[in-house]
Amino acid sequence: MQSRVTTPRTLLAARRQAFGPGAAEPPPPILRSWERCAALGLDFGQRPRVEPLSAVEMRAAFDRSEALRQRCRPEIEALHAEARATGSLVILTDADGLILDTLGSDSFAGRAAQVALRPGVPWNESLTGTNAIGTALIERRPVEVRGSEHYFEPHRILSCAAMPILGPDGTVLGVLDLTGPAAIHQGHALGLVGLAVAAIEHRLFETVPAGCEVLRLHRDAGLLGTPREGVLVFEGRRLVGANRHGLALLGLSWGDLGAEHAGSHGGGLAPGPLSLTDAGGAPLFGRLQGAPAPMRRRLPAEPTRQPPEAPDPDAPILDPTSEKLLARAVRLIDAGIPVVVEGETGTGKEVFSRAAHAACARSQKAFVAVNCAALPETLIEAELFGYEPGAFTGAARHGAKGLLRQAEGGLLFLDEIGDMPLALQSRLLRALQEREVLPVGGTRPIPVDFALICATHRDLSRMVEDGAFRADLFYRIAPYRVRLPALRERPDRLALVRGLWARSDGPSRAVTLSPACEAALAEAAWPGNLRQLAACLKALAALAEAGEVLGPEDLPEGVACRPVPAPAPRREREEAGRLDTLAQEAMRAALAAHGGNVSRAARSLGISRSTLYRRCLTERATA
Repeated sequence: MQSRVTTPRTLLAARRQAFGPGAAEPPPPILRSWERCAALGLDFGQRPRVEPLSAVEMRAAFDRSEALRQRCRPEIEALHAEARATGSLVILTDADGLILDTLGSDSFAGRAAQVALRPGVPWNESLTGTNAIGTALIERRPVEVRGSEHYFEPHRILSCAAMPILGPDGTVLGVLDLTGPAAIHQGHALGLVGLAVAAIEHRLFETVPAGCEVLRLHRDAGLLGTPREGVLVFEGRRLVGANRHGLALLGLSWGDLGAEHAGSHGGGLAPGPLSLTDAGGAPLFGRLQGAPAPMRRRLPAEPTRQPPEAPDPDAPILDPTSEKLLARAVRLIDAGIPVVVEGETGTGKEVFSRAAHAACARSQKAFVAVNCAALPETLIEAELFGYEPGAFTGAARHGAKGLLRQAEGGLLFLDEIGDMPLALQSRLLRALQEREVLPVGGTRPIPVDFALICATHRDLSRMVEDGAFRADLFYRIAPYRVRLPALRERPDRLALVRGLWARSDGPSRAVTLSPACEAALAEAAWPGNLRQLAACLKALAALAEAGEVLGPEDLPEGVACRPVPAPAPRREREEAGRLDTLAQEAMRAALAAHGGNVSRAARSLGISRSTLYRRCLTERATA
């Protein structure tokens, strides 16, 4: 039997046969990838032959990549919430394309696992064909691969956007990817991944290497200190490190690392005093860090006017009601009382908790955020409580403190506490009661001292009734509960749009929102709440040209106005009032029939105990 010869031409013909003669020509990166796959002899009609790592190999891979996973944690958790809201997955791989974590939509994760898109499986191009992860690794650039653009036919259920994470010397550290179903086009996915990778790469330059100078520059003084700034690292006159923005501003490439100076490349760096101009000769603003006194070079004087102080991107935008809740939460934290913050995905539970930490007596100590839904189930115990050296195969040689001990003296934030496995809830309860932790493989408990805030989008009291959450842990962590309103419930939506836009890069680049655009954003349906709105505004700012005025037509697809309900007719309101009265009477009768036993009364009515409690308390408050 003669085997099929795969070439980009035959693959393109097959795609056009499946999707019709009007099928668009794939982008050049996709065609180049198809050529590489065809040269390897991969048959696009077959299922790729990939084998997941064993449990021992997986632990070793996690240990090797621990620094990368910790460095990416804030951005992964932010994208994780976005992925759950849009039915997709956020994926982190190592430098070889080995999947380390897949977080997001549980329903889509099951479909993705059918094509081996799960932790422990390598997704480099030589094994899995054209895909965003593997192709981004080879192209060293952001790549989007949609549906039929994948080389192997089984992968056509996916639409993926990925970007490599580059170190200061240009080496690939890993890949960040956002993948969803091919039937739903997510035009903002590549933009969100790009913003997250820029923030990760910017954090690599937080400290100045010994004996080096770090130059931070941008055309706009207001963007210095943000992930949009260019960064270059010098050892003497030799350029030894940079980020993408810094190289682009000066017209350089990664191949210019190691040069004594960059004056011959058309950029603004020359021997002697630094002349801060970009590749086209336009002036740049800059700051120099870490230079020893004898080596410090004079920077051109900045304008006498000081740029306006950039808004704090982590400061919450609160209405008066939420401000009162925040003040109460701070008083409880200072009194050593745990707080549970409830609300839908994206309502700002972590932002609220960080604001409470900043205002409490423990503000000078650590704020440690733990996403209980994002921790790998096989490693969650070691992540939380730490482990001793040699506790398991692949463990770090010196052991690990664990996240609870990292919060010593500060505040521990347990996000999505409702997703913590039952088996681990008992260990957490013991740690909270005894104020000590026992590391995996250890024999001696270690005392801990931290304040506690938990957050969840679930109804914990209902989970307790259903046996999905331990009642004793619930009573320990939830003496006081704060509910943050969904975006659709907030009366200050227009002010929120303006406040979040002020924190984006748009105003610094003279990009403005027209009144009609602001109104459309304020009235749109945001199932992802504040997080989705903020991500949309960041994407709009990144895509807009300097000086542009954005209108409703510039909003991304899927941003639809929410219907404004018409006032209920008087007769309907009267009918609703009568129904509410009947419901109250039925509840009182059920309580009387069961001798005041709330659980039995709730079961007889077919409602939850928490609902009965809430309605009874409301009746008493209004009586």
